[in-house]
Amino acid sequence: MSTQPENADPRRVRASDPEREEVVAMLRAAVAEGRLSLEEGDERMAKAYAAKYREELGPLTADLPDGGREALWRTPEALHAMRRRLRLHGVSVVAVAGALVALWILSGAHFFWPLIPLIILGLSLRRHFWMARHAGRWGGPWGGGPWGGGPWGRGPWGRGPWGPSR
Repeated sequence: MSTQPENADPRRVRASDPEREEVVAMLRAAVAEGRLSLEEGDERMAKAYAAKYREELGPLTADLPDGGREALWRTPEALHAMRRRLRLHGVSVVAVAGALVALWILSGAHFFWPLIPLIILGLSLRRHFWMARHAGRWGGPWGGGPWGGGPWGRGPWGRGPWGPSR
């Protein structure tokens, strides 16, 4: 005996509460930017909360830049979180660099062996800084949401954010 209704499509996946909340956050950010009117934003948010399946969420943000994710990357919360992560990364790099130099001094080695790890740490911090400055173009702080996105992934559901691959 099957637990699915007879008319249910097995390829359709139900939307989760976090997915609905992320779409609503995108819509709120779009309203704050002035891309949507208050009435249209409220209407779309109501549809997002009422959505049963993932593919019902896609059309709600399809006409927004980058599917609505671009507005999320510019919110004060996202910018604050990005700065906090960058600051933590910088502090970590300085601490590890200090430890490596201290080990070099204690080892009494004639050549400066921490140079290569320090270069790698510096490049990682530079890349993090660059990614933070270009968040909207390269996946943002959330990496494109629960459905993937960004330049490297199409998400777990195939083509695009919500459609199944065929």
